[in-house]
Amino acid sequence: MNIGETAKAAGVSAKMIRHYEQIGLLPEAERTDAGYRQYGERDVSVLRFIRQSRSLGFSIPQIADLLGLWSNRRRASREVKEVARRHLDDLAEKMREMAAMKAALERLVMSCHGSDDPHCAILAELAADSPATPEPGRVGQQPLRKTPARQPRQVTEAGAASSPHADLMAWTRNVHSAHGSH
Repeated sequence: MNIGETAKAAGVSAKMIRHYEQIGLLPEAERTDAGYRQYGERDVSVLRFIRQSRSLGFSIPQIADLLGLWSNRRRASREVKEVARRHLDDLAEKMREMAAMKAALERLVMSCHGSDDPHCAILAELAADSPATPEPGRVGQQPLRKTPARQPRQVTEAGAASSPHADLMAWTRNVHSAHGSH
C-alpha cells in the first residue's frame, strides 16, 4: 500500500505516518525504485495501535513502551498494566488540577459584576500581590511568544513533586481559602 492508502486504512493522516516514522514509533517504510513509501498490514496494525493509544491520551514515550510490550511475546501483563496504571494516575491528578482551576475560575466569574464599571474583581484577583498596574499600552500590545516545551516534573528537596502547574495550583488554593467564607 502507498502512504495514502495506509493512512486511510489506519485512520490517521499521511503527515502523522511520516511523523511516527521520523520519531521511531513506526519503522521506516520500504521504498519503491521511484522512492515511494510502501506499507503492509503490519504497519496498518501498528498505526491503529498508535491511534487508539493516542485517543486514550498516552504520551509518545508511553506508546513506545506499549509497542515494545505488544511485540514482546514474553511480556508479563503486569508490565502493561503498570504503564496504564501510571497513565491513569496522571489523568486523575490532571483532573483534580482542572477541577480546582474550574472552581477557582467559577468563583472569580461570580465575583465580577460584569457591568460598565471599570472595576473588575477578576482582574483585581489576578493582580493580587502585584506592586503596580502596568503602564497603558505597554502590556498586551506585543506579539505573543511561543511558550517553552512543558518541563517534566521535578522533585524538590522536601521530596514533593512539582509541576509547571504548581504555582497555579498554589494560587487556586489561595483563592479557595480567600473566598471560602463568601
